Amino acid sequence: MPKLKTKSAAKKRFDFTASGLVIAAAAFKRHNLRKRPQKMKRQTRGRMVLNACDAKNVVKYMPYR
Repeated sequence: MPKLKTKSAAKKRFDFTASGLVIAAAAFKRHNLRKRPQKMKRQTRGRMVLNACDAKNVVKYMPYR
């Protein structure tokens, strides 16, 4: 059986906690920040755990995490 390939985009953007949850950077923080409220910019700092439905897709892209 051949090895499965990991999606290169996924390995650059996502990480896993020790318990297997998926961590990603917050969305909407790349550009056009002048229109965003300061509260929103403050709350999207750092990284956050993905929802289970989104994490399911990421796990498919990274078979050997």
